[in-house]
Amino acid sequence: MAEKDSSNRGFGSMDEERQREIASKGGQAAHEKGAAHEFTPEEAKEAGRKGGETVSENREHMSEIGRKGGERSHDDEDSGKDDREKTRGGSSEQHAQAGRQSHKND
Repeated sequence: MAEKDSSNRGFGSMDEERQREIASKGGQAAHEKGAAHEFTPEEAKEAGRKGGETVSENREHMSEIGRKGGERSHDDEDSGKDDREKTRGGSSEQHAQAGRQSHKND
């Protein structure tokens, strides 16, 4: 969030938690009033697709996800979980590389 104004007035000067609380109440009121937009299944599918495309364009973020997955899979190997609960192995660098390669054909 941008730096706070020195005054204590207005929505922008509030902390993020308070802003979310107020925005949530506005959304709830709009739904109760019937004025809020409700997504059709098709609209929701399209929004999810667009969001996924946007996130996957951030290579650094996707690499981090792969790295965390690799770390997690190695943690699971020692945790006593059975095979159905484990993720696939590979080093974190291998997961990151796979993540980068999976987007080359998009």
